[in-house]
Amino acid sequence: METLNHKEVINLLLQLAAMLIMARIFAEIARKLKQPAVVGEIIAGIIMGPTILGYLAPDFQMGLFHSHEMTNIALDGVVQISVVLLLFIAGIEVELHVVWSQGKNALKIALTSMALPIIAGFVVAYAFPEFLGVNINDRAVASTFFGLAISITALAVVARVLMDLNLFKTKTGLLIIASAMVVDVVGWIIFSVILSLSENGSEGLGVWPTIGLTLLFTVFMLTLGKGLINRVLPWTNKQLAWPGGLLSLSLAICFLAASFTEFIGIHAIFGAFIIGVAIGDSEHATEKAKEILHQFINNIFAPIFFVSIGLKVNFIEAFDPGVVGVVVIVGFLTKFFGAYLGGIMAGVKRNKAMVVGFGMSTRGSMDIILGLIALENGMVSESLFIGIVILALISSIMAGPLMGWAEKLKI
Repeated sequence: METLNHKEVINLLLQLAAMLIMARIFAEIARKLKQPAVVGEIIAGIIMGPTILGYLAPDFQMGLFHSHEMTNIALDGVVQISVVLLLFIAGIEVELHVVWSQGKNALKIALTSMALPIIAGFVVAYAFPEFLGVNINDRAVASTFFGLAISITALAVVARVLMDLNLFKTKTGLLIIASAMVVDVVGWIIFSVILSLSENGSEGLGVWPTIGLTLLFTVFMLTLGKGLINRVLPWTNKQLAWPGGLLSLSLAICFLAASFTEFIGIHAIFGAFIIGVAIGDSEHATEKAKEILHQFINNIFAPIFFVSIGLKVNFIEAFDPGVVGVVVIVGFLTKFFGAYLGGIMAGVKRNKAMVVGFGMSTRGSMDIILGLIALENGMVSESLFIGIVILALISSIMAGPLMGWAEKLKI
């Protein structure tokens, strides 16, 4: 078995150390400015990547991140694990009882907030594929991918904003959270189906078997699978060292589910997300255990992933103001008006519907992951991916002020 040599091990360790240090510095700066940590982590990656460090000190940047091919493969493996774990804790955040408590209203907001961006994104990308930068050979699938990417809500980011505004436990706040949870579940199921239909989905079992197994896996894990987890977790808490036993078993189940969905032709992150929903909704998964998982993943693996985004693309050379403008305008307006319309349909007051609209427009993690997968599969260009990242940054930064402004309106 081939292993890393002495210099490659040193290089990998230096890469990880630099990424974590820069991510922490800029995450703290973002928090001081009352912004989500993810904003600082992405900026840290842009600074360390070819955009800034590669321009100011190209030899140093090349030596650190591109001098050893085996090291880059190892780092890519760490980033892949980071994405899987990030989706795992995103699933843990989905509390099904909160979704059920909001019922039809959350479903209305979730579906309208997804439908408008998906339709608009598809139409724009399909009509202007060369301008926007979608794969013209896989035009329909790539256009749908773009529409889906701008329809996702960042659950973790909007939850943090609601807490900062003291709206998390209000009726409006719970409605936004429940709607965002529905968007996450529905969005990743749609994403899985789209990926199986793409040119790169041929590595699985075939389109229809893959779709069938995906739906079967989802239904099983959210019903019988959840019941099985409810039986296993009490035994784990009693018989194994706490919290080590629970953490190792949870991550093992996460990796098993991720490997299964990767095997059937769906990206590994979908399995991690669904198993996260099943574990997070268990009454035996304590808040303390969830918090340990969150701290472990959010402060080690999530920063590595978000920093790696800036290492992949030159945000100056590939920047196209026309593409970025279209992505930001179409993405923000369609998401806002879709969620606003859903709020009105749910009987929410106009100013509260605006709060819902701005809240559901928050991006920052899931949409970037989806866009990165599309980039790696050759569905979108670097310019379009940059537009998706900038949309995530702008919406994350503006969400708090816009929601606070809408909350005070007398309409």
